[in-house]
Amino acid sequence: MNRFTRLTLLSGVFVLGACATKGDLQRVEDQLVLSRQETARRDSAAAASLADIMALQQRILDSLGQGQRRLAALQGSLQSFKGDMNTELYNVQQQLVQVQALTGQSQQRLTDLRTQLDARSEQLGAAARGDAAAGAGDSTKPAPAGPSADQMYEGSLNQLRRGSPGTARMGFQQFVKTFPSDRRVADATFFIGESFAGESPDSAAVYYAEVAKDFPKSSRAPSALYKLGLLAERAKDPAAAKGYYQRVIKNYPASDEAALARDRLKSVGS
Repeated sequence: MNRFTRLTLLSGVFVLGACATKGDLQRVEDQLVLSRQETARRDSAAAASLADIMALQQRILDSLGQGQRRLAALQGSLQSFKGDMNTELYNVQQQLVQVQALTGQSQQRLTDLRTQLDARSEQLGAAARGDAAAGAGDSTKPAPAGPSADQMYEGSLNQLRRGSPGTARMGFQQFVKTFPSDRRVADATFFIGESFAGESPDSAAVYYAEVAKDFPKSSRAPSALYKLGLLAERAKDPAAAKGYYQRVIKNYPASDEAALARDRLKSVGS
């Protein structure tokens, strides 16, 4: 092979090598372009997702802010409502007190009128009977100035049953003062204690103790002792309550209150 032939072959090989290198570079460039496009597409999608997430987060924060503002407004309204309700409740209580006072006065007035009418009717009836029996005899004897013991006692008891303890108390106190030897003085004293039970336990205890001391043979005595035990329990004095219950059981073993006292002793300690 001569020199010319070698040069020709070498030139052809070089040309072929050069052509192969350009093709590979073109493919590499194409792949790079595609990779960049895919990366750009992914970056765009990620940016869009991130924007959506940030927008959602902002909406959540806005909703939380609105919720907090609404909650604060609701709490303010609730506090205002509580204040208004407390004021209204106080006003209603004051009105109830006034109504109860007026009702008690009205009931007392009605009771007085009723007892006066009953007493007047009794006087007229007694006068008529005296005229019929004595003919032309003297029937002008003075009648009692006030209601009878029965009228005063029953009227006061009715007031207590109707829920007017203040009116009932005045009636029973007047009964005890006017008829100190009546067989129902122990009952009246006990009911005076009952009229105090809801508003002044200490005053009630004074009258219950008076019944237990001054009228030990009365049927109200075991009730009074039992009531004293209940009041002592409410006053957080279990020792005193125990003593009263034991007195009921010892002194009045056959009474209904003795059975109740035994049950109460189980609570305060026998």
